Amino acid sequence: MAIIKCKMCGGDLEILEDSSVCECEYCGTKQTVPKADDEKKIKLFERANRLRSACEFDKAAGVYETIISDFDQEAEAYWGLILCKFGIEYVDDPATGKKIPTCHRSSFESLMDDPNFEMVMECSDTVARRVYRDEAKQIEELRKRIIEVSSKEEPYDVFISYKELDENGERTLDSVIAQDIYTELTEKGYRVFFSRISLEDKLGVEYEPYIFAALNSAKVMLVVGTDYDYFNAVWVKNEWSRFLALIASGQKKTLIPVFKGIDAYDMPKEFNKLAAQDMGKVGSMQDLIRGVEKLLGKDKTAEKKETQPVIQQAISGGPNVEALLQRGRMALEDKYWNSAKGYFDRVLDSDTQNADAFLGLYMAETCISSFEELRDEIISKDEDPAVESRTFYRAKQFAAGQLSNDLTRIEEERIEAKRLREEERIMAKAAYEKEMRIKAEHDAILNEKGDLERELYFLSPFKPNRKKEIEKRLKEIDRILLIKQEEKVEE
Repeated sequence: MAIIKCKMCGGDLEILEDSSVCECEYCGTKQTVPKADDEKKIKLFERANRLRSACEFDKAAGVYETIISDFDQEAEAYWGLILCKFGIEYVDDPATGKKIPTCHRSSFESLMDDPNFEMVMECSDTVARRVYRDEAKQIEELRKRIIEVSSKEEPYDVFISYKELDENGERTLDSVIAQDIYTELTEKGYRVFFSRISLEDKLGVEYEPYIFAALNSAKVMLVVGTDYDYFNAVWVKNEWSRFLALIASGQKKTLIPVFKGIDAYDMPKEFNKLAAQDMGKVGSMQDLIRGVEKLLGKDKTAEKKETQPVIQQAISGGPNVEALLQRGRMALEDKYWNSAKGYFDRVLDSDTQNADAFLGLYMAETCISSFEELRDEIISKDEDPAVESRTFYRAKQFAAGQLSNDLTRIEEERIEAKRLREEERIMAKAAYEKEMRIKAEHDAILNEKGDLERELYFLSPFKPNRKKEIEKRLKEIDRILLIKQEEKVEE
């Protein structure tokens, strides 16, 4: 009998040498298992399944290939390659509590037509074959839904791949550089996939359809990294490895590594033959944007300028901008958020750089009804809302006169409030540490007192000197405890 990990939940599975299917006692999933006829093979499966469960699909696929090279009739290894190709991770279904597949690497190709699936069918027995086909149907339906959703997405010009958070949950420098690039390219009129913004309205839904659409439509990918581990982070590597696979298949796409503070040796070996951009050099942003423009064609802002007279003519007879702004503000006061959005959107249709409309739109999106409430909300944040919201960024960008002064003042107040909050956190931490230190000292003294009292109780009458030492130390301890009690009362 051999033990391997469940490929659904990670629990231990006990498998017999002649078994091809078993049921996990932890998640209750009926699943296929490898033949338990070789210890080396079982260990390789454990490693491959562990990597795949961690979404390290390329590394896991390499281990499955190793298994196949030694055991070319092992159906479970071919099935492992399929799970890696489609980036399958098993998650809990909230409705049923069962494990269901989710896809992180969709494809236009059907799973049923994959050569590895043919090997699965050829090398498996009747019982296992039925389970494989049921799982394959589930994944195939998932793939079709992803293709259907992604087909409705507008094509992208550029895909920016980067690591958003570090190991402490803080935003990375990579994310900041990526957003600067995103801003520059969108100002030029290009459609750019930048997950921080492009997926901000997709909370609670699967991201894969939108990532799949962006990867397949974008002509250029920029992979931003300031650390070797960030370049090779699971989801970053998942994106650039898929993009390189599209290039290898013959698609006319370009991948540009974008780095700062590291050298060429700190980038993945797959980037060795690619022209990279060092963002630490003077003028690097301009060089990068110019390079992207050459790959994509002319600056799209020129196209917008050519159509502007037609747009202005179409809206010239529309309602007065100031009246629409006033209606929008009234809707905010009444907390009619959707109505407010409608009024501010109509303003932006006729005045694309109206800062008041962008600010009103941001307030409607965040359910804020007054400027004072907006001020309080911004001051309570540690980070500038312009980083989180493209709408607020536009409001600051186009603000002038009194509005610009007000937003600048609020930003200064936010920074000062953040500084004070940080000071309070530091002081609270110091006070807590002091309290814990005093408590530890007090506990140590009490422990010493208890030990001495016990020793005195059992002390032999033939050790008068030791008795005097203990009694003297106990008096000292009582004096120390009294002093500390008085100090506590004074505090």
